[in-house]
This record gives sequence, structure tokens and C-alpha cells, in this order.
Amino acid sequence: MTKNVLIIAANGQIARLVEEQILNEDKFADVRLTLFLRNKSRLAALANNSRVTLIEGSLDSLEDLKQAVKGQDIVFVGVVDHTSDNHQTQNVVAAMQAAGVKRLVYTNVLGIYDEVPGAFGKWNQQTIGAGLSSALKSDQIMEQSGLDYTTLRLPWLNDREVKYEITHKNEPYLGVSGSRKSIADVVLRIIAEPEFLKNDSVGIADPATQGENQPVY
Repeated sequence: MTKNVLIIAANGQIARLVEEQILNEDKFADVRLTLFLRNKSRLAALANNSRVTLIEGSLDSLEDLKQAVKGQDIVFVGVVDHTSDNHQTQNVVAAMQAAGVKRLVYTNVLGIYDEVPGAFGKWNQQTIGAGLSSALKSDQIMEQSGLDYTTLRLPWLNDREVKYEITHKNEPYLGVSGSRKSIADVVLRIIAEPEFLKNDSVGIADPATQGENQPVY
């Protein structure tokens, strides 16, 4: 049975990794992609793929999102909502509610629950603290939305291979850095099995980086 997946911010590095695997691995042969981005010419190489629909639009436009989410089974948002009023998260939720689409995966950042321990947690708070309140609100909006959501609290990212451990809400974050390939792997696992990590806010990082005081690149 065909599975329709909408990827918002589809030209991002993690999104591109997800798209590449979906379009090239046999186990995802039943997945059709709708790729939503501001300038679809950036993904022109996929324009003639029979399993891909390119849509130009903005997270700032509820109407753009309403058009994009129609008929989708899963929505993945590959960008963090740092808007002061969280209208991007609210737009995604409202569009999905209007269309009756339930499964949402949305990227976020580590530290929104003061869950990062030790010296690195303090450094992280000092470095990205200004954006943590809006990131936390994004997670809370989804938790209260009635949708089947997963928040991915991303570590500081690198381009290493897949290696990660998942921590759940109210658990200490394990690790400080992780690879983009690891985040893509979690997204792909959810696409393959939508019950995986449903209604959860999870941390994802390489456990071997636990105890480091700075990001590992």
C-alpha cells in the first residue's frame, strides 16, 4: 500500500539524506514523497521522479501548508521553530488537523527540558539559551495538539556514520553530538513503522560523546 510522506524544509541536509534513502532502497518502494521548500529549483534533480512531487511554500503560510498536507500519511518537518510566537508549529498543527492527518515528526534542539547534564549542559545553555524558550513551546504545542507526534531533540551535529542512543522525555540526555545520518535513520524508522516513538519527545546522540565539554565534529 502506498504511503504518502510530506517533508517540509526538504532541502535541508537531514531531509536530503532521508529522501535519498527512500528513493533508493527497496524497502521504501511504496513511499511517495511530497517535498515542500521555498525554492523547488534546489531539488530540480528530483523533478522528473515519478514518486516525487515538489511544492514551493513557506512554513509562515497556513494556506501553503494546508495544500501540502492533503492526502499525506506522515509529515516530517526538518527545521526547528525559532519564531517568537511559534506560528510555524501552529501552522503545521492547524493544517494537519484540518486535513485529518495525524502523524507528525518535528525537529527540535537539546536542552529544552534542562535535560543535558554537566559542564556541556551549562555550555549548551549559554550558547543556544536564547532560542530554547521558543523551541520548548514548539514541543508543548505538539504535545497538546492531539496529533501523533514525535519531537526529535537534536544534538550538535556532525557528518559521522550512524551511531546513536535514544533518550526519552524526563531522562537525562546521553551524549553531546551525533550524526546527521543518525537523525535520518530515526526518521526513516518512523516512516517504516509509524508507531515507533509515537507521542514522545526524544533525544538522539552518540553515547560515545557523553562527558565531552564541547561538540564533537
